[in-house]
Formats: sequence, structure tokens, C-alpha cells
Amino acid sequence: MTHLKTVMTRMFSGKWLLVSIAGLIVFGAAVSVGAYEMTKNSVTLSINGKEKQVETHAETVKGIFKENGIDIGSHDKVDPGLDTKVKNQMKVTWTQAHQVTVKIGKEEKKVWTTASTVNELLDQEQIEVGKHDQVTPKLETDISDGLEVKLDKAFQVQLNDGGKEKKVWATSITVADLLKQNKIQLSEMDRVEPGKDALVKKGSQVKVIRVEKVTDVVEEKVDYAVVKRKDSSLDKGKEKVVSNGQEGKVKKHYEVVMENGKEVSRELVKTEKVSDSKDKIVAVGTRVNTKTVSRKKSSEPAGREFYVSSTAYTAFCTGCSGVTTTGYNLKANPNAKVIAVDPSVIPLGSKVWVEGYGYATALDTGGAINGNKIDVFFSSKSAARSWGRKTVRIKIIN
Repeated sequence: MTHLKTVMTRMFSGKWLLVSIAGLIVFGAAVSVGAYEMTKNSVTLSINGKEKQVETHAETVKGIFKENGIDIGSHDKVDPGLDTKVKNQMKVTWTQAHQVTVKIGKEEKKVWTTASTVNELLDQEQIEVGKHDQVTPKLETDISDGLEVKLDKAFQVQLNDGGKEKKVWATSITVADLLKQNKIQLSEMDRVEPGKDALVKKGSQVKVIRVEKVTDVVEEKVDYAVVKRKDSSLDKGKEKVVSNGQEGKVKKHYEVVMENGKEVSRELVKTEKVSDSKDKIVAVGTRVNTKTVSRKKSSEPAGREFYVSSTAYTAFCTGCSGVTTTGYNLKANPNAKVIAVDPSVIPLGSKVWVEGYGYATALDTGGAINGNKIDVFFSSKSAARSWGRKTVRIKIIN
């Protein structure tokens, strides 16, 4: 029994010794690990604006990123620099660079930037943005890979609105956009030069023509006719006014087109009679004075003589062919003396002397020329209007 106790005592003593040794080893390792961890530096790492705390044994900033599996690009921004020695409680900032495209007019370039917004990018690139310049996308837009930044430089354009000139700022936009930017509205009849789809360029002149239609009513006089009647109670060669003529009146309604307040065209749309004209009646003496012994040689041609009501016309008007009933071209012969007649009274082709007009040829007819009426030809509208309507004496020569 004594021997057995001795053996058991030795066995338990050996186990406790092993346990004790193992415990000392573990304790030593724990102390060593704790001491190792306590030697780490605490660093605030800011990655693209987001912060986190890291514990590191890295000697340089570059080592911190390597420990955290972060690859630093050649265009990225690290503050402080990668070769800076690590210190406890230091802050390291990493801003990743993005490649973007910058377009200024027709020029284009790709740049790497660590700017956070378009505005910062333009500042970094020392690109000046004027008050009226247009930047796309907006200045506050965040930078991202592949972003395209476009800058349209503004220039001054001459803008004429209804005759009023002013200078405005514009970029390379359409005329329609320019009008919208300047709050210029067009009515249905207004027009713009150049067209609304045209591109505005430096030195462009944009004109807005304000167009309107108005009605103008003009009161005009209508000449009276002079009717001469033979009177055997008066000596030949004497005349006497039996009744005075009276001018008539008409109202002419014109459609007038105005551009920027100035008349550019007018068209007669309606004629309204106000009052009729009244013929002037003149008595013409036919009594021969037998006491007259001397005779003056007449300068008037011989022939059948009578009075007719006369009007005037011209071939030089809109829609007029200028060719008479007999085929005579009045436009080709503007100085010709031609009258339109009723062939049953004055045969076509007759040579006729017309008081106040001279010798003429009957080469034309007219729908309103019936009976003792003639229409005398003039090469201009003004001359025809001056002739008006009047009673004249004519003689058929042959």
C-alpha cells in the first residue's frame, strides 16, 4: 500500500507540473500578444469622404493602404503623402480620381480629377465660367467616372423685336430657344428671320417682324359726267350751263398689312356707295348767225360728229392681258391711241377724233361699252384716273 501511494503521488505531481508549464506558456504568449497589440498606432482613415478607425503597425501611409488591401491609383490624392511616417492618432485622407471629358466649344479633352463636383473640377482646371455661360451638367453635380462636362461660352447677339434693337447674351442655341429665354412671344402672323430652327452664332442678327392686318376705310369722290345738248336758241359756238354737276361719294374698304407699324400692302376688299354723282348739263348753241360774213378755217377734221360718255382704262394692271378684241397688243404699243367702242355705233377699225384725246383707232370693245359710250386707252393707271368720266365730242373720220 505504501508503494502504491508513492507511485500515485509521483504521477499527480508530474501532471500538475505539466499543466503549470503549459499555463505559463499560454500566459506568456497572451502577454506578448497584448504587448504587440498595444504597440499599434490608431489612425483615422478617410476614404472618399467616409471615415473609419484602423490599428496599424505600418511604418508609412503606403503601408496602411497595403494592410487594408487598397490599391492607390497614380492620379489619386493621398494626404499626407504615401511616404509619410505613421503616427498615433494621425488622419489619412484618400480621394479616388475619376476620368471625365471636358468639352469647351469644339475642343474636347479627357482629364483625371479628384474634384467632388463639376464646379470644383472647373476650378482645378482653371476654366473660367462667365455669368451667361452654360454648363452641362449643373455646377453642383457630383463627379463620376465617364462624366461629360460641356461648357458653352456665351456671346452677344443683336435682337430686333418689332423695330426695337437690343443686345442679348446667348450660347449656340436655336432662334426658338433664344426667343424663349428672352420671353418673346410670337403671334400667328409674326415671323422671325432667320427661321426658328436656325442655330444662333456669334455675330448673328435675329429679327422679329410684327405683322398685323387692319381695315382702312377711305371716302373718295366720284367725278360727274358733262352732258352737252344741242340748243337752237343759242348761237353756234356758245354754251350755257343748264344744271351744275355734283360729285358722288364712295367708301372704299382696304385690307392693309402692317409690318413693324409700317404699311407694306393694301388690297381693296369692298366698295360702298355713299351718294350718286349728278351729270352737268351744258346747252350747246346751233343757231347760225347770218350776219357773220367771215369764216375761220376749222382745225377740226370733217366727219360724222356726236357726243358720247367716255371713261378710261389701261392694260397695265393685275390680270390684264393687254390684247384688244381685234388682237392688238397694247402692252407692246403703250403709246398707241386706241378706244373701245360699241361696234353697232362705231365700227371696229374706224379712225376717230376724240375731243381732248386726239386721233384714235377703234380696236377694242367692252362689256360695259354699249351705245354712245367709249373707253379711251392710257398706258398708266394715273393717266386713266385723271381722265375720269366725262362727255366728249367725237368725229368718225372713216
